[in-house]
Amino acid sequence: MTKITEYNSRDALFHGLAHCVGQQLETALSAKTHATLAVPGGTTPAPFFERLRQNPLDWKNIRVTLTDERFVPESSDRSNTRLLRQTLFQDHAADAQFIPLYAPADQPEDVLPALRMGVTQVLPLDVCVLGMGTDMHTASLFPGADLLAEALGDTAPTVLPMRAPNAPEPRMTLSAPVLRGAGHVHLLITGPDKKQALQNAMELTDETLAPVRCILAQAHVHYAD
Repeated sequence: MTKITEYNSRDALFHGLAHCVGQQLETALSAKTHATLAVPGGTTPAPFFERLRQNPLDWKNIRVTLTDERFVPESSDRSNTRLLRQTLFQDHAADAQFIPLYAPADQPEDVLPALRMGVTQVLPLDVCVLGMGTDMHTASLFPGADLLAEALGDTAPTVLPMRAPNAPEPRMTLSAPVLRGAGHVHLLITGPDKKQALQNAMELTDETLAPVRCILAQAHVHYAD
């Protein structure tokens, strides 16, 4: 069942989510040698990253990957990897191990086997933080995307290239089984438009129309206006 926590401000949301994720990573590290964290791209989670990096965890034993990445070089303003280097991989978190979803190539398929292997080696995820668009996509599981049905399937590979009508470049995305297989799944949303989109997704039954549904059963939603 979906758990929803509403905060009285975005600042409280980012602080609360960072505290929760930090505790879960610490618990994972107390039980094994490494922990794996997956995080979203985009601009919304940046304040969350800035708070999380201040947590004095054993970051050298934390592997961090993205839930999805635009297939652009790190020099691009649209690179999620670039965002992580600017907002997360500093302070205490500078020692974290990064598992990329991009490597230089003409097209995603050229580097897919290597990227897929890198992710597979650090699974299952201990903690997964996701975002959601107003179109009810999560990661790069977009309604209308070319490989959406495959990515939502129970036997989907860990990583898939994805092309969608409203996405200006190809993406790499973790598949639904990887996302929902995480020990803890968090969904970070802000603003009334996304709150309404979440409500719409909860009322639908077809995951291809609302891909975020693939993780809602086990997700902890963190929301602020």
